[in-house]
Amino acid sequence: MLHDTGAGHPERPARLAAVLSRLEASGLVAQLEREESPAASLDALLRVHPADYVQRVEARIAQGATWVDTPDANVGPRSFEAALGAAGAALHAVNRIATGVWRRAFVVARPPGHHAEESLAMGFCLFNNAAIAARAAQALPGIERVAIVDFDVHHGNGTQHIFERDPTVFYASLHQFPHYPGTGAASERGRGLGEGFTLNCPQAPGTGDRDWLTAFDDLVLPALDAFRPSWVIVSAGFDAHRLDPLSDTVVTEAAFAHMTRGLVEVSERHADGRILSLLEGGYSLEGLARSSEAHVSALLGSG
Repeated sequence: MLHDTGAGHPERPARLAAVLSRLEASGLVAQLEREESPAASLDALLRVHPADYVQRVEARIAQGATWVDTPDANVGPRSFEAALGAAGAALHAVNRIATGVWRRAFVVARPPGHHAEESLAMGFCLFNNAAIAARAAQALPGIERVAIVDFDVHHGNGTQHIFERDPTVFYASLHQFPHYPGTGAASERGRGLGEGFTLNCPQAPGTGDRDWLTAFDDLVLPALDAFRPSWVIVSAGFDAHRLDPLSDTVVTEAAFAHMTRGLVEVSERHADGRILSLLEGGYSLEGLARSSEAHVSALLGSG
């Protein structure tokens, strides 16, 4: 809520308020354990981002800049604090799941992360929360293979590029294509030792539940079963929703629930149920609220 992107910006504090309000109104809060989390440590960030990049982000914000690196990475006076909090929330959830306190978690935080490259802020993102969580999970005993599934309508260029040479992290993305940021063609499958460990399922403008779920069921789920992840991370962007102003797709909350159930089942088969979901995009407050409710209900096994 400290992350002030400026008047009229779609990635705004009201997004978090909309999610939390819907979870309370739906009664799902009674089934959840809600915790605040500490800020991420520098060491945790350095598993993904170089020190000079982290220092540049902090310095730009301290100097009063309104954006970092690219004009679409908007910031306000307390955005560095908020970004550390968002990454810290992901790390806290990793710890809670690793210690057996929780089996599943949904991190409701901003700024989002999947566009953040190792050394470049872009697309509303400063630090790559999913990548930071993946590296934290892999630092735990017995966790070797991490799968990251991203159904945000915008391709997660940062997450793909961070792991594209790494065969221990499988990245799958469903997204509108062509669309911002321009990456995510089906031909992008990873590089070097990581070739074959990236799966892009681009969806044309105007597509909805049928096309997205066909790709998910026929391509993503079999690939995940073949990879056999020790941990599942979800980049849960809900901006493919039919109400969203930043996309041309017409996905409904029912499709998000379906994909979530499938990912829960994968985590049960291969990862002892370990699944961590991180909020990414979603800019219609109503679409975001509906989708988050459906997502959390499916994570709970009740939807």
